[in-house]
Amino acid sequence: MHRPDRSPGQRYRFEQYLGDLRAAGVHCDVSWLLSEDDDRCFYSRGHILRKAGIVVRSYIRRWEELRKIGNYDTVFIFREALMTGSTFVERGIARSRARMILDFDDAIWLPQTSRNNRFFRFLKRPSKLGELAAMSDLVIAGNEYLAAYARRYQQNTVVIPTTIDFSVYHTPVSSYERTPVVIGWTGSITTIPHFRLAESALLRIRERYGSRVRFKVIGDSGYTHPEIGISGISWTAACEVQELQELDIGIMPLPDDAWARGKCACKGLQYMALGIPTVLSALGMNTEVVQHGENGLLATTEDEWYEALCALIESPELRSRLGRAGRATVEQRYSRQAWSSTFVRLVSGE
Repeated sequence: MHRPDRSPGQRYRFEQYLGDLRAAGVHCDVSWLLSEDDDRCFYSRGHILRKAGIVVRSYIRRWEELRKIGNYDTVFIFREALMTGSTFVERGIARSRARMILDFDDAIWLPQTSRNNRFFRFLKRPSKLGELAAMSDLVIAGNEYLAAYARRYQQNTVVIPTTIDFSVYHTPVSSYERTPVVIGWTGSITTIPHFRLAESALLRIRERYGSRVRFKVIGDSGYTHPEIGISGISWTAACEVQELQELDIGIMPLPDDAWARGKCACKGLQYMALGIPTVLSALGMNTEVVQHGENGLLATTEDEWYEALCALIESPELRSRLGRAGRATVEQRYSRQAWSSTFVRLVSGE
């Protein structure tokens, strides 16, 4: 749906594998619906008529593409072909000679609408995921929680975790002795409510350590918290790794709900890939990625978050040990390099 190098889900689920597919002799065409201007409009408030026009144009484009579907051996769909409840595109693919692969990385069978697009939520139909899985030849899910849902409709479901490209995340943080200690989070305007779950613990950290700590929010330039001392900055693909390398501690707080249990720990994996010691909510896939005290820390209550952050702030040695172990975990189990051959084999149908 999004243009290349825009959406974290797309970038970490399939875009980073396109070079591997092409190197294996697989010709790849990528089709997206939202231009940069459309994207800016679609995720802002208002502009109802223009948003409706974007939806209509999306239907027209997909209809035109269906007329050419016979040119392809495989069609790879990330989450859905259209942003509405319609399955007409996927049904058209299923009737063709092409294999259809469905990939998803969130609990998208649950209702979830951006605050800026509540007017259009009547167009959404989260339950269509089961229909899409049933008509697919293969489903790829980001974790076992998601795969368990998909298998209700499609037994040919496999798990490929969200992965990090070590040719991009090639340089870990340079020192574990830096001051002030920077505690940071990366996300977007849609996930900033998750960050807010840690605000009370961060406020206690600020009160205890003062200028010895600094806080950084990447992805929502409109977010501010004067008491903690945070002004958010925008996310850009070009500067993503550079911005993350300024962190000394990465955090990933999550609410304890069904949607969060489907998350694929991407933020945590990004931090860990750069050797940044990480504190994650003890929930869902986070507990698979992190073994508490070995390659990161897990927390549930405010006191646990506070104590985990205090321990890391006060001990460069702990930051170093967990950071290095976290990077090794990602390289061995959650890197593009570790999963490339599996992805190419599944998508190419070898």
